Amino acid sequence: MTNSKKGIAEFLGTFWLVFGGCGAAVFAAGVPDVGIGFLGVSLAFGLTVVTMAYAIGHISGCHLNPAVTLGQWAGGRFPAKDIPLYLISQVLGAIAAAYLLYAIASGNPEYSLAENGLAANGYGADGSPGGYTLMAAFLIEVVLTAFFLWIIMGATDDRAPAGFAPIAIGLTLALIHLISIPITNTSVNPARSTGPALVVGGLAIQQLWLFWVAPILGGILGGASYAWVNRDEAEG
Repeated sequence: MTNSKKGIAEFLGTFWLVFGGCGAAVFAAGVPDVGIGFLGVSLAFGLTVVTMAYAIGHISGCHLNPAVTLGQWAGGRFPAKDIPLYLISQVLGAIAAAYLLYAIASGNPEYSLAENGLAANGYGADGSPGGYTLMAAFLIEVVLTAFFLWIIMGATDDRAPAGFAPIAIGLTLALIHLISIPITNTSVNPARSTGPALVVGGLAIQQLWLFWVAPILGGILGGASYAWVNRDEAEG
């Protein structure tokens, strides 16, 4: 598969992740009486990964996430030369989705970016849905991204049952959101954080650094530790 096709696939996949997941949060989570709440948003993020994994997994591997790309590289599953293409495609896809979401949300006269936001990530009294501190946000993002990489690498291992990886990975992302939406609005994905932050601006931009540093650190730790633990078994 050519690199251009892989880049397009990662762009479209990350677009779908942000549009579907953040779109569920923006349009459906807070609807009075019938809103889908945290559970619905969590399932929406998980379903975007399941659907795209089956659609583009055979083209690009369906990373949709700089932390996943770098974690796969740290685990020996991805070539360093392709990292820039994947990261740029993922970030551009997320930005495009965020601006489209904003354009659609603005069609509601009652929508206010300042009041309703765009599912941006954050920490502290003004950024975290539950008012969690910077340290709490850092820890949860590192830990959850590390486990996310473990499950991705395990589910896609040649020794794992074939065909079920997208389901396992999508369910994991849904679980991650169920755990951490109250803490950071759930990132585990620097691209997902960047798109809404650029639209919202202000505090979301100021706090964006955490949602690059923590997920990437967690992704690298998860990918490298999975490779280390499984090295002897794989060689045998």
